[in-house]
Order: sequence, then structure tokens, then C-alpha cells
Amino acid sequence: GFLPAVANAVLDCYFNATNITAPANVYVKLHVGDPGAALTSNAATETTRKDITSSFSSASGGAVTNDVAITWTGVAGTEDFTHWSLWSASSGGTFYQSGTISANAVTAGDTFTIPVGDFDVSLTTAA
Repeated sequence: GFLPAVANAVLDCYFNATNITAPANVYVKLHVGDPGAALTSNAATETTRKDITSSFSSASGGAVTNDVAITWTGVAGTEDFTHWSLWSASSGGTFYQSGTISANAVTAGDTFTIPVGDFDVSLTTAA
């Protein structure tokens, strides 16, 4: 889910006429389990955060999907990526959101790629 501060900013935008400042960059980090509310749990051995700024289609139907493959070359460890988190910086920074992924296990040294159209982020919309 979203960091409470991010969710509050969106709500304030609509209900209190407060502008939202778009982040300059967004980075994705891999996890081997639920990262938890503080995003400090279950970090993958592969610690490289990938810059995914401008890697997504325009939102439609309350969702966006990647239109560029996201690739980690020579992953650091043998593990199974199950979750992701979004950040404002390549290290440290502000956490924005987390979610789950379905991925195959990787072996240290492998290349791990999220193909075009396989990284989806959505918000519930009215039916």
C-alpha cells in the first residue's frame, strides 16, 4: 500500500485544494517477503534500486503499467523476489508504496527482468 503521508497528500489534494509535488525520480527496490510498514523487512540481497521514472504508460482505468523493461544484471544473491517498494532515491530517500510480484527464483549472477507490461500499479476505481 501507500505510505500514509502519500495517501494523505492525495486526499488533501482533492478535499483541501492542496497541490501535490511530483517526485523528481522514482526507484523500485526488490524484496523476498513483505517489506512491512517501515519497508525495512525482507530486503533482497540484490540492493540496487532501479530508476523507473518515465518507464510507465499514462494512467488509464486507474492503472499504469511499465512500457520499458526493468532489468537487474548480475543479481547479488540466490533468492525469490516476492515484493517491491518504491522510493524517491537510489538509496535512503522517502518510501512511497509497496506491492507484490510473481517471479521465478534467481541464482546469483542471473539477470532478472520485469518485462514490458508486467509491472502494474492500480488504484480502486468506481464501477
